[in-house]
Amino acid sequence: MNTTSMPMTVAPVTVFVPRDSTALAMGAEAVARAIAAEAGARGEPVRLVRNGSRGMFWLEPLVEVQTPAGRIAYGPVTAADVPALFDAGLLRGGNHPLCHGMTESIPFLREQERLTFARMGITDPLSLDDYLAHGGYRGLTRALAMGGADIVREVTESGLRGRGGAAFPTGIKWNTVLKADSAVKYVVCNADEGDSGTFSDRMVMEGDPFMLIEGMTIAGLAVGAEQGYVYVRSEYPHAIAVLERAIAIATSAGWLGGDIRGSGRRFALEVRKGAGAYVCGEETALLESLEGRRGMVRAKPPLPAIQGLFGRPTIINNVISLATVPVILAEGAQHYCDFGMGRSRGTLPFQLAGNIARGGLVEKAFGVTLRELLYDYGGGARSGRPLRAVQVGGPLGAYLNEARWDVPLDYEAYAAFGGVVGHGGIVAFDDTVDMARQARYAMEFCAVESCGKCTPCRIGSTRGVEVIDRLMAQPDPAQRTQQVRLVRDLCDTMLHGSLCAMGGMTPYPVLSALDGFPEDFGLPPLPARAA
Repeated sequence: MNTTSMPMTVAPVTVFVPRDSTALAMGAEAVARAIAAEAGARGEPVRLVRNGSRGMFWLEPLVEVQTPAGRIAYGPVTAADVPALFDAGLLRGGNHPLCHGMTESIPFLREQERLTFARMGITDPLSLDDYLAHGGYRGLTRALAMGGADIVREVTESGLRGRGGAAFPTGIKWNTVLKADSAVKYVVCNADEGDSGTFSDRMVMEGDPFMLIEGMTIAGLAVGAEQGYVYVRSEYPHAIAVLERAIAIATSAGWLGGDIRGSGRRFALEVRKGAGAYVCGEETALLESLEGRRGMVRAKPPLPAIQGLFGRPTIINNVISLATVPVILAEGAQHYCDFGMGRSRGTLPFQLAGNIARGGLVEKAFGVTLRELLYDYGGGARSGRPLRAVQVGGPLGAYLNEARWDVPLDYEAYAAFGGVVGHGGIVAFDDTVDMARQARYAMEFCAVESCGKCTPCRIGSTRGVEVIDRLMAQPDPAQRTQQVRLVRDLCDTMLHGSLCAMGGMTPYPVLSALDGFPEDFGLPPLPARAA
């Protein structure tokens, strides 16, 4: 009897190429096409997954290959590298100069404490099956069996504070909305991530959008809101596209809509594009923009929790705040509270940018120091020169000299010396930086971005630029001292008289530059530190 042997089917090898904006900017699309073409030409079946970024931006595009032992990382990969990688056995985790071994063993990633970013770079952002397989919607499933007050209590006990900069306790804000007497309430996500050196919000929306959707849905259940809006800056087209697609998928699967998983509870989501104004990151200006008006700050009270969007009680939280809620509901308040220090509980995704060798995202518990982030993770200055100044907390955060780099990153510890942790953005400068020019930049930034509603911010920032210009051009030490006194008086007026943090925080970088780097202003240098 003759038999015909059947060809053996070879299972495709899974290869991951990020779809994150940073990876795309570094050529990830070309790399993905090259891998598909090379595999096809060699007859080697591959399953190409476009995952989110792991946050190791200096290695982007980072290509990962699934092997029986785990994922093997290669990077930064260009399209021109692909043939040589295949020759080296890429699909079997073969050795190559671009190989970094097991992804999870890379020190930058291995030493982190990823709670909010636990799935980042692991899953396909638009695969609901992937999300569910990696713990997604466990928090919402638990929340559906709880009353609103119980959900709010869980969030309160976790110690979660606003990750957008103000660090206001999230549970207190939610409780105010819960108790507000209104038939209509809203949940608004502030995704207008405009701070320099920040990208964690974008990474969530592009790399794990269901997490944000789940967090907003839980917030809606907690306070009795049935409609939510994600206000995304227009400069994030990839984030907007991924988020809109994820909302459609979640709605189709019953995780959003008029009857969430057969519970009879309702919550719907929409994405709204911002208009490009930095001040719309301030919650009341954001509400004005959402309502179709120019983004201008509202006077408070009333607080948005009482009278917010369309005059109704409204939760307004940052992306990271809302994206952290699912893990709190899934694992319990105590699990999250076990991380951190003092009143700063949990973790924060710190974002390393500027003149830094290894830029990217580091999620660590509060209490880590700036020096650890700059050197243990960031690897020092990209230029190879000594680091001199670090701005923490966005363009309105303080510039810190080395004397502050060992202070634990904690809201209260930083507030004690006039610093801000803010959104976790960290921008590094080497010893070639001119801090007088950086102080001027802060004033100019405020002048350009001010909504113009209050005099201290609108006029103060303009006068501030002029005074700093005179200070920098003044050769006479006595006249220079007079200009410094004028700058300080102006900062005091802005700090205490501005309507919102735009003008109220502009003095932070200016005063910190004056206090920490006086020699750049032609003032006597700081006394040498004791050995």
